[in-house]
Amino acid sequence: MLKQAAPIPGSCEVVITGGAGFLGVRLARALLAQGKLSLAGAAPVDIRHITLVDRAPPPADLLADARVRALIGDLNALLEAKDTATPVVTPQTSVVFHLAAAVSGECEADFDLGMRSNFAATLSLLETCRALKTQPIVVFASSLAVFGDAPGVPLPPVIEDTTLPTPQSSYGIQKFIGEQLMADFSRKGFIQGRSVRLMTVSVRPGKPNGAASSFLSGMLREPLAGVRAVCPVPADTPVALSSPERTIAGLIGAAQASDPAWGPRTALTLPALTTTPTQMAAALEAVAGPAVAALIDWEPDPAIHNIVKTWPARINARRAAGLGLLPDTSFEDIIRAYIRENPDFIKQASA
Repeated sequence: MLKQAAPIPGSCEVVITGGAGFLGVRLARALLAQGKLSLAGAAPVDIRHITLVDRAPPPADLLADARVRALIGDLNALLEAKDTATPVVTPQTSVVFHLAAAVSGECEADFDLGMRSNFAATLSLLETCRALKTQPIVVFASSLAVFGDAPGVPLPPVIEDTTLPTPQSSYGIQKFIGEQLMADFSRKGFIQGRSVRLMTVSVRPGKPNGAASSFLSGMLREPLAGVRAVCPVPADTPVALSSPERTIAGLIGAAQASDPAWGPRTALTLPALTTTPTQMAAALEAVAGPAVAALIDWEPDPAIHNIVKTWPARINARRAAGLGLLPDTSFEDIIRAYIRENPDFIKQASA
């Protein structure tokens, strides 16, 4: 077994699973930019290393930073390789951001993929952290999909911190299982667990993924690039969204909150901006002009609508507000931020 180096006082080491994905890359860049991390309310310490774990390599700018290393491969396989010289977590690991997951549409189409990627990998990661006997902080990216409009158990008009999860998809169930594993591993003192329920993030750059919510970025991203896009749900469907910036702030805030500030072991639901596809299209028109907004095609897809309509759209995130985490105030501002950050993918925008 590889002999581990002694921890360096005044520093911390971070692991991000799914570290080459959109949120993982953005989280890594944010952590590197701030340079320090306050772990569970303690005094800030320097971020010494960030390990990015994913099937694909991270972008070149991250690899060029001496504080970053990439661990490329299937998370389950990497965790099962007990004697590897490059373990996923070590006794020096202070905090793990567990973002790796199969997304909602993939999990509905392939049950085994979801169970391996979202259940088995999470359990294996927690068992690996338990074996360290160092009680690292683990921030688990759960999802709003743990809530659903179940037959006989309708959702309340507004999701509160105490609302009972009733997931209506394999993805939502797998995320809820992950929350419960996090709570019990924390209760037993194996980890310091922080489960954070993420909203749908919009606007995401890049190509569409297999998530049922992918259109909530695509219906904006593609028209801004001069490409037609489809909205597959009724125009008045309410949805809960968060910008990339607010989502990353939620993940970092979870790692930095003290135990008293964090509160119970149950998952924390992040704040959300409630909107509809009609309002999103209007925001796009206000920012980029009517010709861009006209590139949205309104073509219902019952399979996607049947998933999306079960998700809650209105959130009262009091616990998150207590940590200083607030929702976005304007979808127009979210679109403008996307345009500023992704100029190479913008064909036409008037503002």
